[in-house]
Amino acid sequence: MDFSSLVLMEKDREGKVFIRELGSYVVSEGAEHIKKLYYNGEKVVAFFDTKVDVEDWEYSAIYNLIDESVFSSKGFVINSVDEEYNPTWRVEFDYIDDHEAMRRKINLLCALINDEMKRVFSVIKDKKEDYI
Repeated sequence: MDFSSLVLMEKDREGKVFIRELGSYVVSEGAEHIKKLYYNGEKVVAFFDTKVDVEDWEYSAIYNLIDESVFSSKGFVINSVDEEYNPTWRVEFDYIDDHEAMRRKINLLCALINDEMKRVFSVIKDKKEDYI
């Protein structure tokens, strides 16, 4: 599925109810990896994964090979989320009230995700024996 935009919603402090839409942002490749995107009153929170189901050996390989510093060097706080079926990460960053600046930040995240997923899947392509 091709994504053309992501909608940023604000959640209440308990994180249970969406309060309002903060904006809809035209996005680039990589957005299809984003599973959740919301503002919690303090930070924008995004969850992304591999977009496809992975085998057990790929699960380990992907977590070993993803370069989280690619994200942190651009101002994103990134942490892996272990309790998901496929490799998943939680990213936080500051909300920007300017729509165009926020669009650029979200698109930067999308581009980083896209590049890292392509790189990691390329690297593990012939590495099954290393992870079994």
